[in-house]
Amino acid sequence: MSDIQPNPMSLRGAVDLSSLVNRAMTSGQPAASPAANGDSASGDGTVPLPSLYFEGTDANFNDFLDLSMTVPVVVDLGAEWSEPSTQLSSVLERVVKDYDGSLVLVKVAVEANPQLAQAFQAQSVPAVAAVIGGRPVQLFAGAIPEAQIRDVFEQLLQLAAQNGVTGRAAVEGAPDETADGEAAAEPAPAPLPPHHAEAYEAIERGDYDTAIAEYKTAIAQDPRDAMAVAGLAQVSLLARLDGRTLDDIRATAAANPTDLDAQLLVADLDLSGGHVDDAFDRLLSLFPSMDAPGKNSVRARLLDYFEIVGVDDPRVTKARARLTSLLY
Repeated sequence: MSDIQPNPMSLRGAVDLSSLVNRAMTSGQPAASPAANGDSASGDGTVPLPSLYFEGTDANFNDFLDLSMTVPVVVDLGAEWSEPSTQLSSVLERVVKDYDGSLVLVKVAVEANPQLAQAFQAQSVPAVAAVIGGRPVQLFAGAIPEAQIRDVFEQLLQLAAQNGVTGRAAVEGAPDETADGEAAAEPAPAPLPPHHAEAYEAIERGDYDTAIAEYKTAIAQDPRDAMAVAGLAQVSLLARLDGRTLDDIRATAAANPTDLDAQLLVADLDLSGGHVDDAFDRLLSLFPSMDAPGKNSVRARLLDYFEIVGVDDPRVTKARARLTSLLY
């Protein structure tokens, strides 16, 4: 039984913290990680990369979350001892190559990277997921025929286009040069607003109380700061789950189906694991049985979830309509 640990997916798996995408990554990242090489999208959406294939780890996966804001990232969850994993990895590499930069492949050894295995809910190997715009997408488990993989990737690209992720990766060649023959300098990323920067640094060191305070200050200074509102909702969720265990949360909720706090917490767990529809359905199903204070609590939590997932997400639109019908 293990504590729920903050990890890249729980930090950005639900909320689109787009203002943080260009944040400079800490030093010491592996040389193959995209962000560590200073890569950024050009004006035409092309991202220069050293390869289309990478090794993903608990330590460097934030880089691929950043990359997924521009190019869909396919995640190959496997193990070296698993022959189906090895065979599937070869097929995935070949298929990704055929897509000519529309997809990037990240291989994750699940046993060596338990946070990513948990974040992508890899119950067995091989399994394949994706990240689009910082959000996880479950694709399939087990080795499936190449034709089916290509069908899945076509659907993945359609989903990416719906979310505005339409960039391409280009394997790096010679650097661009100015008319004088000098290498063109990359523009420096815009700095984060001070309270956002402080909040994000606090999140990375697990100091959720400080992050909450920084986001609240940013909102007090500008109530229209949508990214601060979303960030506050996200870090509040992380704070509620901090130190809890998966088994305890689910066992308590199962044993107490009408207990509001228990159901709110298991909904938090669902959302943090990418089960957005499950989290929405749990709270919306609970809503009619609650008294007035309970309904207010459920409504407030759902509004936080809408900010976390993204107000334009079709799942939010559906859940919001259902909530409205329950309110009136």
